[in-house]
Amino acid sequence: MLSKQVVNLLNEQIAKEMYAANLYLSMSSWCYENSYDGAGAFLFQHAGEESDHAKRLISYLNETDSHVELQSIKQPENNFKSLLDVFEKTYKHEQTITESINSLVDHMLAHKDYPTFNFLQWYVSEQHEEEALFRGIVDKIKLVDDNGNGIYLVDQYIKTLIKK
Repeated sequence: MLSKQVVNLLNEQIAKEMYAANLYLSMSSWCYENSYDGAGAFLFQHAGEESDHAKRLISYLNETDSHVELQSIKQPENNFKSLLDVFEKTYKHEQTITESINSLVDHMLAHKDYPTFNFLQWYVSEQHEEEALFRGIVDKIKLVDDNGNGIYLVDQYIKTLIKK
């Protein structure tokens, strides 16, 4: 069984993952409202992935006979200035999640909770992918510098990133 402190930390991470899901749903809706259908579809799918990250944590807690305590999730932002603003914020958010995961990993190692340390390695790898993905999108948007045709092409590019 996991220590009470580890259970609390993992429950906090569940809330962070669910906030990310809600944030990406909000961003997806903003994109659709502003005719960025590719980005809207991509972020909608990504919201589901964030929810899956939370479910993976819940499953781990259940498998270790630990108490899952779902926390309230704050309302995500829903007003954005531009497509660049949306993706700069997703990138920044992913960096925050990476910091949180790294902190969890550090804690598990320091407290010799090797099973949870091992479980969290999937998240470490996932966060590396997430940061690279969103940094790449931000870089592409910056390349076109608010050019209408370029932004359209970037939106179409983002659509190709949807996992089938």
